[in-house]
Amino acid sequence: MRISGGQARGITLQVPKGDATRPATDGLRQAVFSSLAAWMPGARFLDLFAGSGAYGLEALSRGAAGGVFIESNANAAACIRKNVLAVAKSLDRGPLDVRVVQGDALTLAGVNAEVPDVVFIDPPYPIIAEIAPGLLARLAELLADKSDPVIVFELPGELELAPPAGWVCAKRLGKGARQPTVLFLRKM
Repeated sequence: MRISGGQARGITLQVPKGDATRPATDGLRQAVFSSLAAWMPGARFLDLFAGSGAYGLEALSRGAAGGVFIESNANAAACIRKNVLAVAKSLDRGPLDVRVVQGDALTLAGVNAEVPDVVFIDPPYPIIAEIAPGLLARLAELLADKSDPVIVFELPGELELAPPAGWVCAKRLGKGARQPTVLFLRKM
């Protein structure tokens, strides 16, 4: 798996061994970031259920100012730290303003005063129906003062997800059942 675009394009990302994570495919990430091009320069991100950190690292490669990765698995968090170093080396812009938090994404552990502009959510598919309503409600509160935030939620194509109150599904990328798709949620 590699960074698919931006200044760090082609950098190989380490992926945790085993089935603890399910990395976002290069093609899906390319489609996501084509849709997000206007949001990336200078943006702050929050990468929940970060896995290898691919979404947040892709954001950095495409001009994001920095952000927070939250991942509960210790091996995955260690991979993210290594991947941050590899991407930072190719970006040539000094130390990156990122934090890797080994913690529970549902509690938004590690999110301090700086509110993100873009939130990436890529949880284990079997838990999405259970966790999505509460997590999206917490994110809607967190993002309440942002003028134009976006939530990017990866989920299987057969699953429908209701946006939190005051939000709308602006776009859905992907091809149907049993395939990964991505929802773009924006404020109404």
